[in-house]
Amino acid sequence: MATEPAPPLLTTDLTVGGMTCAACVRRVEKKLAKLEGVTATVNLATGSARVSHPPDIRPEELVTTVEQAGYTAALPAPPRERRREQAESGSDSEADAMRQERDRLLITALLAVPVLVLSMVPAWQFRNWQWLCFALAAPVAVWSAWPFHLRALRGLRHSTATMDTLVSLGVVASFSWSAYALFLGGAGDPGMRMAFSLLPDASDDGMAHVYLEAAVAVPLFVLAGRFLEARARHGTGAALRSLAELAAKEVSVRGDDGSERLVPIEELTVGQVFVVRPGERVATDGEVTKGSSAVDLSLVTGESEPVEVAPGSAVVGGAVNAGGLLLVRATAVGADTQLARITRLVTEAQAGKAKAQRLADSVAGVFVPVVLALAVTVLGFWLGAGADPQAAITACVAVLVVACPCALGLATPTALMAATGRGAQLGVLVRGPQSLEGLEHIDTVVLDKTGTLTSGHMTVARVTAVPDGPGRDEVLRLAAAVEQGSEHPLGRAIVAYATRTLPGARLPEVADFTATAGRGVRGRVEGRLVEVVAPDDELPEALTDALPAAEAAAHTPVLVRVDGQTQALIEIGDVVRPGSYRTVDRLRRLGVEPVLATGDRQAPARAVAAALGIEEVHARCTPEDKADLVRELRESGRRVAVVGDGVNDAAALAGADLGIAMGGGTDAAIGAADVTLVRGDIEALVDAVRLARRTLSTIHTNLLWAFGYNVVTVPLAMVGLLNPMLAAAAMSVSSVLVVTNSLRLRAWQPSPGRERDRADGESRRAAAGDGGPSPAEGLIPAGRGDA
Repeated sequence: MATEPAPPLLTTDLTVGGMTCAACVRRVEKKLAKLEGVTATVNLATGSARVSHPPDIRPEELVTTVEQAGYTAALPAPPRERRREQAESGSDSEADAMRQERDRLLITALLAVPVLVLSMVPAWQFRNWQWLCFALAAPVAVWSAWPFHLRALRGLRHSTATMDTLVSLGVVASFSWSAYALFLGGAGDPGMRMAFSLLPDASDDGMAHVYLEAAVAVPLFVLAGRFLEARARHGTGAALRSLAELAAKEVSVRGDDGSERLVPIEELTVGQVFVVRPGERVATDGEVTKGSSAVDLSLVTGESEPVEVAPGSAVVGGAVNAGGLLLVRATAVGADTQLARITRLVTEAQAGKAKAQRLADSVAGVFVPVVLALAVTVLGFWLGAGADPQAAITACVAVLVVACPCALGLATPTALMAATGRGAQLGVLVRGPQSLEGLEHIDTVVLDKTGTLTSGHMTVARVTAVPDGPGRDEVLRLAAAVEQGSEHPLGRAIVAYATRTLPGARLPEVADFTATAGRGVRGRVEGRLVEVVAPDDELPEALTDALPAAEAAAHTPVLVRVDGQTQALIEIGDVVRPGSYRTVDRLRRLGVEPVLATGDRQAPARAVAAALGIEEVHARCTPEDKADLVRELRESGRRVAVVGDGVNDAAALAGADLGIAMGGGTDAAIGAADVTLVRGDIEALVDAVRLARRTLSTIHTNLLWAFGYNVVTVPLAMVGLLNPMLAAAAMSVSSVLVVTNSLRLRAWQPSPGRERDRADGESRRAAAGDGGPSPAEGLIPAGRGDA
């Protein structure tokens, strides 16, 4: 008897509080994994958990499980409720938490600095100075370090140890030893002087030393480090917050009677018409029904230039209306909008883990227990070797304080947050760290032609007129006039080109229009019979060289006849995207070999490949052929990425090591892709590869520092070469350095030169001498079966 298929897993996001290091991450993940069928990925940098679970496990049960591990957990509030809470409180919880940390740090600094100065400068040690230091250090050791003590006790109740355990033990040991020295060890005698030493040593006079500077320095430096770390982490998430802020909160809906009413964005439905005034953001994805303007998409897709829109144009939610008033009919709302999809992809990318981070988390899971064991071993060894007890305790405290699993936990997520946010700003969306790792290692990219390397739109490449005829412009005007009645892409290309290039172009009316399938169109314009037809054997001598040249360039040629006489040959082709030339060149410089695979004919495929310098070409490919090509390339040992935008690319995208979809492509292609180029700009592919390599390099640097720091400093502390105060400073700096290094990705710059591409194209067209693109610019045919 066949077993019933398992129900699909649900995904729930949780906000997790109280995590301070990689050991906490490991603890939460292991606790959730004990539930049957549950897997979780916890992110220290974002304080979140993404949990996959069976439908019979309710989200509330997940929250309870995390709380049982000793942390706080909550389901994210709906956007509308979150905005209302922020409006009522006038702030958000993250900002409040940072203000509280800042206040705690400032008060701690005021209390700790006098203790540090007096302890380190014997000349300033007045009579009974040690008791003033004790009075100042007590609130630091108790109140300032209270968050560490609280989390350490919580961990103890759940039989676990974290970074807070190490800090708390270090503070308690330093302060307790100092209290013993003052009350019972003779250090509280009036006039006692204490020389500062960077190394743990025994007292020459038999008097126990106080280590109040360590008791205050550990909380001071750790609080300072975590405050700076929190600010830096807040910065790495700036891109995601800016995306969320693009979403409109209210929208002005226009009724059938022309009246307007302001409603919350959540109440807007598909099909409703809303108003977008100059300077306002477009509330949601829609289609312009009235008005014309330019919209700024820079914050949504990274497109630097405003895009002109008119009735019938699609607009994206979050875009800024830079011109006149628009009426827009909503075509997608809520989670179905492009902005929501972008935000969702960035959030998912930041929730994942790279391979190196999974290794770091495994190490962090045993890191703290190992450090505790080492600290106890050091204490026992020093005492057993006959060392002074205060020197032994100092070395033990230094081991506890200097160990830093925080850097291990932050090495990857902070870099991912910064990189995915920066990528979103530049129009590059990645699904997760696995996609970044795939981008770093690809050595072959399979490119589709139409819509990827080319624009997918027909345009006129060249007009060749007979010398003794009406002239180029006049023939083009007549051809465009008769093509006004045609629905064929080539006809529309001729009309668009004439309207754009002829001075003061006003196309005359056409009479007696007829279209003959497989042949072309004809009609009377200003009393003359004008025909636009496919070439035949009847060519005037002046055009005999033009036809072979058009075929060699893989353009589609059509003839224009006026009153039965052939007057011109018009070449039409698809336009290679301006950035395609630079993209292919830069991919090669990055060690990535381009391969062209298209469903188009051999001639246009070869023409584009020749124009761009692509050596390997596969024409007339079916979707199955593309998938087979990808499989063959992978079997030959190559790491393959596929770039496409259509349904016919979906199978190849899914079968490649990495699938890359153009943003203007179909939902099937985007859904099968690991990376999406939102702008539909092929040049962003180079940016994606370069950003991925920089990100993985940053992650590796972070992890190398995090591991190397602990490998070097813990042994130094064990042999007594680190003072606890210096150990606390070093531990705090290590985390800040990791986060700051990741933060540099926010300033990463894409490849320069798009303007140069445009200038190169202009000069090529000028060199052609006819106002149209040259054959070398890669205009290629789509074929006209009825031309």
